[in-house]
Amino acid sequence: MKWEKLKPPEPDDPMCCCECDMDQYGCCCDCEDLDEAFNRWLKDRPPKGGCQSPVRGAIVDKLEISMIPVLVSLPLLLRVAALHYLLGIIILTALPGLVLWYYYATHRKKRRTLFFLTLALFSLFYMYYLFITEILPRGDVSQLQQCTVTAGVILTVVCLIHTKRGPGLVTTSAHSHCQEANKDSTQCNGYIQSAASSGIAAELQTTKEALTAKWSTCPVCKIMRPSRAGHCRTCGSCVRRLDHHCIWINSCVGQANHRSFLLTLSVFLLTSLYGISVVLCSLCPRQHLMTALFYCPGVYSQSSMALCFTCAWYSSIVTGGLLYLLVVQVLNISFNVTEREAQLALRNKTGQSRLWGLVIDTGEYSRGFYQNWVEFLTMADASVSPRASLTDLV
Repeated sequence: MKWEKLKPPEPDDPMCCCECDMDQYGCCCDCEDLDEAFNRWLKDRPPKGGCQSPVRGAIVDKLEISMIPVLVSLPLLLRVAALHYLLGIIILTALPGLVLWYYYATHRKKRRTLFFLTLALFSLFYMYYLFITEILPRGDVSQLQQCTVTAGVILTVVCLIHTKRGPGLVTTSAHSHCQEANKDSTQCNGYIQSAASSGIAAELQTTKEALTAKWSTCPVCKIMRPSRAGHCRTCGSCVRRLDHHCIWINSCVGQANHRSFLLTLSVFLLTSLYGISVVLCSLCPRQHLMTALFYCPGVYSQSSMALCFTCAWYSSIVTGGLLYLLVVQVLNISFNVTEREAQLALRNKTGQSRLWGLVIDTGEYSRGFYQNWVEFLTMADASVSPRASLTDLV
């Protein structure tokens, strides 16, 4: 696969073979690999038979059939872990290592992959399925609690879809914006001089600094990009205010979707914590909520109760990992530093480690806790198109 194919489609420019010269054969999709496979097949053979191996290979590559064993084995492993608490400890401890081993064994050559995104969504819906089929029939869950958990799952998916609309890619038109910014900054000099005696001089000075921000040329894309933009090796594109490439959503986190990414994390964690508490209260009504996860007598007497208890542990492990990610994100925003800038500061030894190494303070963009959060919550996301194609959501 060529490097250019790793570039994600822009939200307002979806790729569809209905627009190409092969439309007369009725081939319509949103997959560029599948389009090229159809083109190669139609050049070699007349359009009489069905789709042959190139097309089938492109479909298999796009759908990632190799991850089906993981989706099948996950419920089986959880059911085996529910047989005994020692099996639960062994399997839940080894499960992250098994997933990573299978990922590197089957998806090592893939840069962008739906492996972790599909695994996360499958786990979310499987936990919700067990909640509906195993916990609700016990009669310990009220309708309000059921509606709360259901609403949390729906909101998590909605926020995830909004996050997937795009991180804010730097396009080739950024160079013209840079030239316009330089012209506007020249005009600001006259405005600032004329308004020096008024109260708006400071505001115009801030506008000038924003317009004259450092622009640089990406050594890979060869395009002009604004300050704090970075090139993602996985996506093959430059992203405005690049934070990091998140494998769990198969997308970069940048200026356009950073807020929605933080919202998705928060909604998921609240839903997960509330769901775990409801399950534990149903399985161990006589135990305190803080101790029910570690000591719940009689929970292994029934297979359904043991399975739900094991899944509560599985959800707790995932929640703990994402809670750490949320804490790091909140601290980075409080110091006005992105994850990419923190890694570069560590490499160049230009940042200071704060709060036991949870955050790296570069001191370059920080303007105080309050102003940092105001800047984050009000940063422009005009690069996001109001209409996103279905291919942008994967």
